[in-house]
Parts: sequence; C-alpha cells; structure tokens
Amino acid sequence: MKVLRSLLLMISSALLLLACNGKTGKEKPEPKTKLDLSPITGIRYTEVKRRFSNGLSYDSMGFAQEPSWIIQLKKPDTMSAYDPAKKIMQGFYLQYDHGDVYNFAKEWFRFKLISKDSLVFQRLQVTHKEIADDIRSDVNMTFYADSYIKNVLHTTPEKLQRPTRADTLFISKLVERANRYPDQTDSVFAARQVAVLIPRDNRISVERLSNVDRLNGKTEAYDYLYPAYRLVIPEAYKDFVYEFNILVAPDGKLRLGNFFTNLPEFREVRKKVLAGITSVYLQNLLKIKPGSTLGMPHTSEVTVTVKGIKGKK
Repeated sequence: MKVLRSLLLMISSALLLLACNGKTGKEKPEPKTKLDLSPITGIRYTEVKRRFSNGLSYDSMGFAQEPSWIIQLKKPDTMSAYDPAKKIMQGFYLQYDHGDVYNFAKEWFRFKLISKDSLVFQRLQVTHKEIADDIRSDVNMTFYADSYIKNVLHTTPEKLQRPTRADTLFISKLVERANRYPDQTDSVFAARQVAVLIPRDNRISVERLSNVDRLNGKTEAYDYLYPAYRLVIPEAYKDFVYEFNILVAPDGKLRLGNFFTNLPEFREVRKKVLAGITSVYLQNLLKIKPGSTLGMPHTSEVTVTVKGIKGKK
C-alpha cells in the first residue's frame, strides 16, 4: 500500500507540474514588445492603396477607401503627416500603446509590416480603450517609400492609387442593379461623384449642404454618402417645408425616395404630396446631372429640404 500511495503521489505531482508548465492550445500568446522603428526613420512614404480585408476599395454602400496619406517618421516619438489644407508636413506625437498598436494624427493603427520599402497599417476604431472587432477596423493601408516608387517601380503614386479591375467589376454589378431598379431605395448606392441639382432659373434656388462634423466622427465621406440640398421655391402654391429623399436616375428622372412622418395614418397623403412636389416642381425647375462612380452613371439617393413660399396671386 505504501508503494501504491507513493506511486500515486508521484503521478499527481507530475500532472500538477505539467499543468503549470505545459503549453495548451488555449494559452494566450506572449505579449509583443515595442517595435523597433529606427530602420524607417527619415524615410518618406506615400499611401498607394487602402482596402478592406476582401481586397476591395469599395463597399456595397458606395463608400470608397481612398489612399491619401503621406508620412515620415522624424524621431522615435514623432510622426509627420501631410496636411492637404495647409500643404505642409505636420508633426504628431507618436504614442505607443501596446504590442503593435500606435496612435498619431488622432488615429489608431496596428503596424502590420515595417520595412524600408513599404509599410502596412491596419486602421483601428477605438472606443473607450476597446478596439472594435468589426468593419470599422477592417481597413488596411499600404505605403511605399517615395524612393522605391521612383527608382524601383519606375512609376508614380497616382498610377498606383488607381482602382483595381476587381473594384471596377464590383462597382459595375452595383451599377447594373441600381439602374435596373431605379425606384427601389434598397437597390441604389451612394455615388462617389454625387448627383448635382442645378436651378433652371430664378423660380428655384439650390444650396448644397455639408454633413461634415469631425467632432462627432462625420468625415468628408459623409458628403458623398449622404448628399443633401436645400431648395427654395419662391412662388409655390402654398407655404411648406418638407425634408425627404429623392432617387436620381442616370436619365435625370426624379422619383420619391424615403421620407418620415410621425403620423402613420397620413402616410399615403404625405406620399402623394411629396411625389407631386418631386414630379411637378423639382423635375421641371431643376437641371439634373446624375451621380456616378468610376465613370459609370447610376441611380443614387439625395436628401432634399424643400421650402415653398406662397406666391402672390
């Protein structure tokens, strides 16, 4: 019995030691240490492509990932980025967070590839110190060193930034569907070159509105994703103000899109009124330049606020 107890004790100790020291499939990887960025110091890089993980630069809404950054690591804690408004390279504090995650220019990035010729950053959406595990963090930015573009590839950033054949095929399918069903809001998508509404004469005024609100996370992309206009008709049949969406087809035909009413029982009445304003006023008082993406005209949706001022009899 003593021998058996001793044997069981030895087995238990061995199992305990294995549990403490052994590796299992559930173990978390060792945390990464701070990256050595010294090899890329002083090298100027230009962003040549920005894509989702599926390799495309567009999504089904029409949102385009457009490469535009120019960066240069000046010092271990300073990253310069080109400011297109001021047309200068502006310095930003390069904040190391953990592993391969850094922050500069008010944006969070995961540094996925670091070399003298190229960089790959994953752009991250961080909220309350948590990295979003969704499409908001599904963006990869590729940079090439300016010297690599010029001396090795013998090309220009502009050529490298062009949409790919895959992008063109993807958008052409969206265009075909949008134009096949020009009266269905769930078939259209945002035009990268938005539909333009132009007054024919002084019977209507047109003002393009901006949705940009950087403090609330609305970047310049909102202006083509959600284009908006304010229209004033100075000699309408009565005073009114309505906000609603219109569908702008490639042939310039306008159709009523989505609208809101907090009185469901009057929805059909409101629909007839807005459809009438669209077909009678807007269609006849406006010249229409339809929206397009990658040079392909297609049906897109525009929000309009229409104000009518009762004319004199």
